[in-house]
Amino acid sequence: MIATRDRIVEAADKLFYEQGFERTSFADAAAAVAISRGNFYYHFKTKDEILDAVIQRRLANTRAMLDQWQIEGASPAARIGCFIEILIRNQSKIKMYGCPVGTLSTELAKLQHPASSSANELFGLFRDWLSDQFALLGRAQDATQLALHLLARSQGIATLASAFQDSAFIEQEVRLLHNWLQSQLPQTTHQ
Repeated sequence: MIATRDRIVEAADKLFYEQGFERTSFADAAAAVAISRGNFYYHFKTKDEILDAVIQRRLANTRAMLDQWQIEGASPAARIGCFIEILIRNQSKIKMYGCPVGTLSTELAKLQHPASSSANELFGLFRDWLSDQFALLGRAQDATQLALHLLARSQGIATLASAFQDSAFIEQEVRLLHNWLQSQLPQTTHQ
């Protein structure tokens, strides 16, 4: 059985993604887990405390996902492919709400919220992990640049997919990303 605090964080994470941080109230989160306000306040005194817990949950989940990709991917290119494929696996949610990392980071930046830099750590995790994968591909000189390029493209795809509600667009762009990735692989010379 999941502890009440964990249920609150899980529900708040979903609400922040679907409604946005600013539009989500304590009452929304309490209703989502069907607990009294008193019980809710026992676990969290402020909305910012919930936000911090949500960001920590997302960071932990992202680290676990990256660790899993590390195990599943037979090569750096295959592991980068896992990152690209996340757009397909989450396309219905992305069409509805955009990218959970991008939307939260953007909203907190607009609000000039103190947790903005913590939320941006999610992008940092992806950037650093992708950079490591590109370095393993033999692209150490421009690994960070390639990682940022891939992050930027995936964020653009998520934004436009949400705006246009177009699954075919996501699928087309994922194919193009895979083609781009293949073009980044070191060329072997045959003599």
